[in-house]
Amino acid sequence: MPDGRLDLPNHPLLDYVEIEQQREDLMLRVYTKKPLENLMSRFGEVMVLVFVAPKDGSEPAQSTAKAAADKPTASQPAATQSTPAKPAKPEATKEADSKPAPAKPEPVKQQAAKETAQPAEQPRAEVRTDSKQVPKKTAVTNINFFRLSNDVGQVSIALNKDNVEHEARMRGNDLELILYDTELPEDLLYVLDVSQFATPVAYVETFRDGRHSRIKIAGKRKFKHQLEQIDGYLRLNLAEAPQVDAQEAQAESSQKPISLNFQDVPVRQLLQILADENNLNLVASESVQGNITLRLENVPWERALETILRVKGLDKRYDDNILIVAPASELAQREAEQLESRQRMQDLAPLESSYIQINYAKADEIAQILRTDSSDLLSSRGAVTVDERTNTLLVRDTPEQIETVKAMVNVLDVPVKQVIIEARMVTVRDNISDELGIRWGITEPTLDTSVPPPWGTGTNVTGDFNVNLPIASPAATIGFQVAKLADGRLLDLELSALERENKGEIIASPRITTANQKEAYIEQGTEIPYVESASSGATSVQFKKAVLGLTVTPQITPDNRVILDLVITQNTRGETVSTPTGPAVSIDTQEISTQVLVENGETIVLGGIYQQQILNDISKVPLLGDIPYVGVLFRTDSQVNEKRELLIFVTPRIVTNTP
Repeated sequence: MPDGRLDLPNHPLLDYVEIEQQREDLMLRVYTKKPLENLMSRFGEVMVLVFVAPKDGSEPAQSTAKAAADKPTASQPAATQSTPAKPAKPEATKEADSKPAPAKPEPVKQQAAKETAQPAEQPRAEVRTDSKQVPKKTAVTNINFFRLSNDVGQVSIALNKDNVEHEARMRGNDLELILYDTELPEDLLYVLDVSQFATPVAYVETFRDGRHSRIKIAGKRKFKHQLEQIDGYLRLNLAEAPQVDAQEAQAESSQKPISLNFQDVPVRQLLQILADENNLNLVASESVQGNITLRLENVPWERALETILRVKGLDKRYDDNILIVAPASELAQREAEQLESRQRMQDLAPLESSYIQINYAKADEIAQILRTDSSDLLSSRGAVTVDERTNTLLVRDTPEQIETVKAMVNVLDVPVKQVIIEARMVTVRDNISDELGIRWGITEPTLDTSVPPPWGTGTNVTGDFNVNLPIASPAATIGFQVAKLADGRLLDLELSALERENKGEIIASPRITTANQKEAYIEQGTEIPYVESASSGATSVQFKKAVLGLTVTPQITPDNRVILDLVITQNTRGETVSTPTGPAVSIDTQEISTQVLVENGETIVLGGIYQQQILNDISKVPLLGDIPYVGVLFRTDSQVNEKRELLIFVTPRIVTNTP
């Protein structure tokens, strides 16, 4: 759109409008025939600027308002901006220093707003007002507000001179910028609403303070600022402060050091100084009187306050964010009166009955908590009854106490978490045995009549051996005739050998689900009978368990880990042994009892047992069996190497409630 001017000679309020194209923005300057108030709003793509005459007859100064309709870009949406009616302006304050006391700031004369969206390569939003008055002394000539990248707000103040004396003070979420000996023109007195921009700033407000100018930057929340003065411009960059934990912030604030040096100063005045220094909301009782002399250097202000109160017999109480200071006796009396008043109100309050349905817990257990002497959930007139059939509480008490009971039930009556515990007992066996035996001797030959000469039937291996040292469990044997003696006798030899290898793996895996902090037990196996004799001589049959068992009590921690109290047993049938009352069966026992802390879903090794048994057994003819090389003919060798390993694993898993 080309630049131009639109005259409005017949309009009762407006004189003319200037139109100026600035890059992608459209600048409108509206000149009025008399002092007016203006409001600016935005509805979607429509920007509305309304001018109205004051209803109270006041004469605001003539003003110039400008509005820019942004073009949205791909990287930044168009920001909306509205300037509400000017709120009541608080009286400007002035710190006690060498400068003269400030005068009460003048009322705001105008509100104006402007926002500008820059190209996508540097996204920013802008609200700007310009002053056409050019004062002769040090003065503010222009104020701009920008939204920079990373949601940083910038207030840019143009001055007609360099190196203007200034001071920035933080007060809570607000920043006050004081420009000393600097004039603020009429058309720059306004409240600039920038709350629609994505910055921590809510609005910018300007004041006149005698010979000085004040600019208040109100924050939506805590922000940090950086101030620089370059070539006649003061620029304030305002970024959101990092979040700080409330307790840490309070602790840090209470440790802020302070130095005090006063002679015979009134206590009320000293308390006011502490409140101003630390931005406290303070209420002092009329009973707070007297003077105090003190000298404190770099003492935390909280400690300084405690010391002052203790010396003067005072005490403090916090009511939300308000600090109340009064004599200790007065506060104690007031609290006692409040307690008595509350008690009288409870005694006079009407009683009501309420039915509270218990869903997950047992109503009787909750009723026991309510009936304890140390519990203040019920008043002296209150009573609770349990209906076990419907698991319901019947509470009769004052409405206030009934609400307290309901709040307690909401905390306690929740589903109990459950845990699946899986144990695994792995037994590995490896058994290797080697045996070598020998039998030999001299036998008489016998002829086999069924076979024609010269062949015979051979030897009779079952008779007349002089050395008989076979293996215990004969498997493969080989026999042959070693020689035939001169008298016709035969020298026979029989060798027996056994090599045995036995490998096995036994896995027992009990699994159980239980509620938090509830013991659970599972077992599987057999019961072995045995005969038991009494002192009278009577006998009876008893049973012993040879079972695989798991006993566990889980406890879920707040960080979703599990503490397990475990007893795991694996008992098996053993060998049969002789007893005075007859044969009995022994029981081989494997058991572990422990407490562990395990992550949810993690498998942990509770323990293990490793056994190795090596046996060498030699049966031999004395002396002859020890002869080198030849001695093997007079002995039997047996070697056994048995390995056994037991490992116990456990894995807990917290059951997640899914809809």
